[in-house]
Amino acid sequence: MKFLRMPRFLLLAGITAVLTASLSAKPKRSPKPEIKALLITGGCCHDYDTQRELIPAMIDTHTGLRVQWTLLHQRTKAGNVLLDFYKNPDWAKGYDVVVHNECFAQIGDEDYIAGILQPHLDGVPAVLVHCSMHSYREGANAEDWYEFCGVHTPRHGPKHPFEVQIELPEHEVMKGLENWTTPNGELYFIEKVFPQTTVLAKSKSEKDGVLHPNIWVSYYGPNKTRVFATTIGHHNETMMEANYMQMLTRGFLWAAGRPVAENLKTSK
Repeated sequence: MKFLRMPRFLLLAGITAVLTASLSAKPKRSPKPEIKALLITGGCCHDYDTQRELIPAMIDTHTGLRVQWTLLHQRTKAGNVLLDFYKNPDWAKGYDVVVHNECFAQIGDEDYIAGILQPHLDGVPAVLVHCSMHSYREGANAEDWYEFCGVHTPRHGPKHPFEVQIELPEHEVMKGLENWTTPNGELYFIEKVFPQTTVLAKSKSEKDGVLHPNIWVSYYGPNKTRVFATTIGHHNETMMEANYMQMLTRGFLWAAGRPVAENLKTSK
């Protein structure tokens, strides 16, 4: 898959403009506890060079909490690369939340996948973005990855804008948001929703008219680890939309165990 790439300075200027415009006033940052967050990004088929900068920027802009980011960016377009980082059993030690925005669909090594899942089974919260739901699905323990994600999604439909229809408007992740339409999109088809998953929003496929979950929360494993996930986010312009930035920030705060409403920046 090829991307049309604009000059770097123009792209960064655009990101800055969108983030700035999303807030009409910038309150002083209060000395609240930090969140130590790990962002893992890279793999096939997406513009992770840009998204590695965009995700921390949008969250930092929309929360009053100080987030200390560690970025692990894999400069590869292959979907079958085993990362040495994940082979360390303590890879998630010391982090309050891990953001997975990666695309490694052609990996089925059971021990490797188990090593990724173990810290989350032990209680490290997670945020899962887009192709993370299509990763690590070729091995005998692919079902374990699906359970971590909260859904099983085997494929996606054609690219088209779609309306995000909020299912639970009173959930703290969604409260105050209204339905919105993505500027572009790649809707993932959901075949199974696990019992521990609560669907927050759905969108309709142009292909078959079926509504598919695309924002949800779940409690994973024996420790009921918090997992927030969205399959929305293939295109940069989708991520740079104001509602998306709010949604991802809210999910990040929820996963990290922070009260959402009181830790959002507002224009008031």
